[in-house]
Formats: sequence, structure tokens, C-alpha cells
Amino acid sequence: MSDQGLVHFADAARATASATRAIVVGPYLNERRRSGETGRGASERSATARIDEAVGLARAIDLDVLAGKIVTLSEIRPATYIGTGKISELAEEITNEGVSLVIMDCALSPVQQRNLERAFSCKIIDRTGLILEIFGRRARTREGSLQVELAHLEYQKSRLVRSWTHLERQRGGFGFLGGPGETQIETDRRLIQERIGRIERDLDQVRRTRAINRKQREDVPFPVIALVGYTNAGKSTVFNRLTQATVLADDMLFATLDPTVRLLELPHRSKAVLSDTVGFISDLPTMLVSAFRATLEEVVSASVILHVRDISHPDTRAQSEDVGAILLELGINANDHGRIIEVWNKLDLLDEQQRQERLSVLDSVAAVDRPVLISALTGEGCAALLDRIEEHLATEKSTFDLVLDASDGAGLHWLYEHCEVLGREDQDAVITLNIRVASVILDRFKHRFPQARMAAVSDQERR
Repeated sequence: MSDQGLVHFADAARATASATRAIVVGPYLNERRRSGETGRGASERSATARIDEAVGLARAIDLDVLAGKIVTLSEIRPATYIGTGKISELAEEITNEGVSLVIMDCALSPVQQRNLERAFSCKIIDRTGLILEIFGRRARTREGSLQVELAHLEYQKSRLVRSWTHLERQRGGFGFLGGPGETQIETDRRLIQERIGRIERDLDQVRRTRAINRKQREDVPFPVIALVGYTNAGKSTVFNRLTQATVLADDMLFATLDPTVRLLELPHRSKAVLSDTVGFISDLPTMLVSAFRATLEEVVSASVILHVRDISHPDTRAQSEDVGAILLELGINANDHGRIIEVWNKLDLLDEQQRQERLSVLDSVAAVDRPVLISALTGEGCAALLDRIEEHLATEKSTFDLVLDASDGAGLHWLYEHCEVLGREDQDAVITLNIRVASVILDRFKHRFPQARMAAVSDQERR
């Protein structure tokens, strides 16, 4: 197994994916057993919703999905995950329909995967393998490709026994060709580990570069606003609406993988950096969270996090809990409303009754915790969202009254470029201004405008 084979191992699968006939099998524990689980959203998400999501994932890589089948389990079988009776039933259908790929919407052990492949006489991938394949398709930048390949190799390393038929062979040789008696599985594992080491070194360089870029933004300075949310919640549409950008925003799972950053202008002409991130999903493989940590550092360091929810989705609450669980892995409390703003998106998909129900829920929530209801597609509510972002950022700012000579055009320009002008009154020779100043440039402001004095009215009272 060569490095070249490792780098391009997904290319062949992608080339034939469009012709692949597949079925999706959802082996879910029955309600009694499921209620005892503590997995992300497991107790709330229905089996129908889970299989629909799995089918959507499969179709995201252009598979010809013939059916999604729910298999209710009373227990998980160590050897095959599902029972022998259901295996026989599925094997017959797989043969009759000419299915060449079965997707199991669960996490399979290497032994379970191998045994199911023998029983079905076709290729088997589990939920982790499917998500990795989607990520491999969506990665466009070198950073994204490296992160996906790292996760894929970590996953593949544990499945060498399943993946290869030549592993019992031994090879002779000396030095780097493999020591005497080194088995093929040891060689393959060593090659994978070497490639993992090279990718990790490359990603360390990516992290250093990203940290430098982030430091440069802090020096400008612009606060960072990060978009997070369940996959297909509409984050990229929100991103495009707020920044007037043209980032890919299709109605499909994981349309966005590589991070995108744009400058955002707020209502009082202050600026911020808006960062779009990869979508989250239930049972997101831990190796992916780890691999994408360089990207997700934008979320960790953000001044404000916008948690975008598809409020029209029947499982929106469970999806929200999944996102909260992943944020917790990153050290972020999803209930920190001083930093996180919930954005209830896709208002345009609600009928009048559903809309009123959502509004009545909002009325019962304290203003500081209240989600913002929007339609990123039509723009409804987006102005209120910008106001809310500005309010959150204002907690780190001070307000001043300033009398400026009307001839000081450079000073006036500096104020409009770096601060928020909340009020302005032009007189004959002077301009009276009410200015909000970010803490990171407060010293520069005071040095340039020593005549400024703290405003008597606080930001909270002003709002």
C-alpha cells in the first residue's frame, strides 16, 4: 500500500458513486432501550427522522438510494449488530435488487463490518464512513482536504483487518523495506501512521498561520462572529444575506465544509468578521471534531456565536441539543446567552399557525435570552439580527460624548472608520458626537481625542 494509494483512496469511490445502487439500514434500539441511552438527541429523535437524515446523507454523494429500512432492535449483537433473521431478509433483497452498497446508520466495529459484508456479499459502510466520504467530497481547500484525510486515515487504521485480503502475507527485506518477517498488515499500518504524522505536521503549520491571521484581525481590530448550527440549517444563506457574499448555499447536507470569512458592517457602521463553519450533525465522529479543531478554533475565539436553527424542521429541538453537545466538547456552554445568540431560521417555511406558535414562545422568553426569528432566504428579521449582534458587542464597549472641530475631517473619518457614531449634531464650527468605542482601541481613542468624556447614559439605558 503506497502513499499515493493513501492520498487517492477516495477518488475511485467518488468516480463510481453515481452508478452505485444502495440501501440505507437504520438499526435502532426500541423505545424502551433507547430511553436509557445518553447519546446526543437519541431519546428525542424518532426512527423515521433518523432514517430520513441517513438517506439524505447517502444522496449527498449521489448514490442511487433504493430504500431506507428501519430495523428495530431489542439489543445489539456483538458479531453482526443486527439479528440473523433480519440479515437473511436483507440479504435476499440485496441480491434481488442488485445492491452493491449497504449503509448502516450506526457505528460498526471492524468485526461487525466484516461479518455483514460476508453475509450480504457487498460493501458495507457505517455512519462514520459515510460522513467521512461526504467530507472528502466537500473539501475544496488544502486545509480541508488535509483534515478530512487525517480523519479518514485514523478511521481506516482500525479497519485494516477488514479492508485487505493480503494481510496474512509476510514480506522479507531490510531497513525501510520492512524487516524480515514483517507482515503486510504491519507495513500498511506503518505507512498509514507515517502519512498521519506528515498530515499532522502540515496541519500544525495551518494552525500557526490561522493564529497569525487571527492576531492580525485582533490588531485591526474587528470582533469575530461565528456561525454554528446543524447541517442544512441555513448557515451559509444567513452568511450570504448578512455579508452580501455568494458562498455555496444549497439545500443539501454539508454544503459548506471549508471555513469562509467575510467583513460584516453593523447598523452604526462598525465592522466585524463573520465566519461560516462546517455544519454539525448527530453522532459526528469524534475524529472529525478533532481533525477540524483548527477550523473550529474560529468558534472558540469568537466574540459572538450565532447558533442557527432550522425552526421548520420537526426535530429542531434534538438538533439544537446535538449542536450544544459538540460546542461543549469545544469548551463552550451552549446556554451562555451573553455570548451565544439563537437564530431561528427558515421562517418562510412556516404556515401562519406555526409562525404564531413560534412568536408566542418568544414572548415567554426573557429579552436577553430571546432567539431572533428570521428568514435568511427573504431577509425578514435580518435587520433585527444585526441590531442584536451590535447589542452583544456593545457590552465590551464604552460610550463617550465628543465635541470635534468641524475642520477636523481626518478625525471625523477616523471615528466613522473605527467607532460607532450613535448620534451627531452639526453646528457652525463644531460637531457634537455620541461615540461607542470598543475596549481594544480605547487607549488609541483617548490618546487621539483627549477632550472626550464618558457619556452620562449607559448603553443598557440607551437600548
